[in-house]
Amino acid sequence: MDVHSLSRRRTARLAARITAVAAVGAIAAALGGCATSDDSGAGGDKTLSVWLPGNNQTEIDLVTNTIVPAFEEETGATVDVTYVDWGDISTKLNAAFAAGTAPDIFGHGPAATADFVANGRILDLDDRVASLSQEDRDDLAAALPGGQVDGAQYLMPLSLQGYLVMYDADAFRAAGLDPDDPPSTWEDLKAAAEKLTQRDASGTITRSGFLTPSQAIARQQSFATFLFGQDGSLVNDEGTEATFDSDEGAAALDFFTSLYTGDDAVSANLGEDYLNAPAAQQPLVQGTAAMTVQAPSMMQQIVDASPGRDLRVMPALSFEGGEPAAFGGAGPGLMINADAPDADLAWSFIQFMLSPDISTEYTQGTGTIPVRASAADSDYAKNSAIITMFLQESSHLHANPNVVGWVQVRDALDKQLERGLNGVADSTSVLKDAADEADKILAANG
Repeated sequence: MDVHSLSRRRTARLAARITAVAAVGAIAAALGGCATSDDSGAGGDKTLSVWLPGNNQTEIDLVTNTIVPAFEEETGATVDVTYVDWGDISTKLNAAFAAGTAPDIFGHGPAATADFVANGRILDLDDRVASLSQEDRDDLAAALPGGQVDGAQYLMPLSLQGYLVMYDADAFRAAGLDPDDPPSTWEDLKAAAEKLTQRDASGTITRSGFLTPSQAIARQQSFATFLFGQDGSLVNDEGTEATFDSDEGAAALDFFTSLYTGDDAVSANLGEDYLNAPAAQQPLVQGTAAMTVQAPSMMQQIVDASPGRDLRVMPALSFEGGEPAAFGGAGPGLMINADAPDADLAWSFIQFMLSPDISTEYTQGTGTIPVRASAADSDYAKNSAIITMFLQESSHLHANPNVVGWVQVRDALDKQLERGLNGVADSTSVLKDAADEADKILAANG
């Protein structure tokens, strides 16, 4: 699919649109009839404290300068928003809970939800979600499961996230490949990558045929993609035992390792974090890779940094005989502190953030995948082949499980994967050792 430039509105236009939305009708009340009258909160003092993770200045400006003022104008509430770096959010939240100063609403990734539930930190939102219209629940259906623990809703995702393969169509043509018929299986992608890989006289790879994230933590996500593509799983349905120590897991890790090792290796610079490099230094932009796994926001930056280049996005891939799969699903979302003095007002804010127009503007401003299926009809999606592709493939995006102790399990698996990718141990030993440690963690948290 050809990648078109993403149309972005200026902040002034966004502000005008949100103000207009607020003037048309009470979005939060329309979505669920939640309380926004002056009797909410003690003595009618409607104040919310909100912590959000990240340091993306575009998102910070959008939320604090435009979206929050629109909510305050509509409800008469005062919202105090604090952005906290991702690396500090868990530590600072734990300290705030211990001190009794935790915010009314806070954002986090879905993987942390189960731990907050186990510690009684957040509200069960099932009844509030049930109060939404059937149309709204259907529109949010792809995202809601990612915020559930044991079937109950605790986190409301603000976006979807995912990783697909972006490729250089001109490199395909030069290698005798048809860019209009890209690989649909990982086996075919590996074969195409072998043709796209370039080496110098010494045999060192100078252009990787394909790159997937192999740095700390991200390599677990790459492994999960290949595992899901083998119809494998990470933990059992009860969340009590690891299931990646399996034939499917070994096949996934062997494939991952084969990208970097052997005479038919197609990937260079094992462990390098290309995902977070500036757009101008991305392998696709510099010509040091022909295909790379990427998130939608960076894909758009790559397109903007490469005017005139024919860069495209593949649908999710499968292994032969399997179902297409890619890492992704619900992105970071909002949770309500179990001790929030005005849970109705907090829910009103979440509804406002998830209302159709505001939600689309938020994901457009952050370059992420809309949380609502109806956003496929928005200008944001229609003007971006990248977002259109991610929305099209949303049913094939699979996330890490929401189970207590998952972050520890992920880290244990990640360390073992590093051993396997570097040839320190074979896939069978790597996965067994990781599963043994994972089972201990899951048992201790069960």
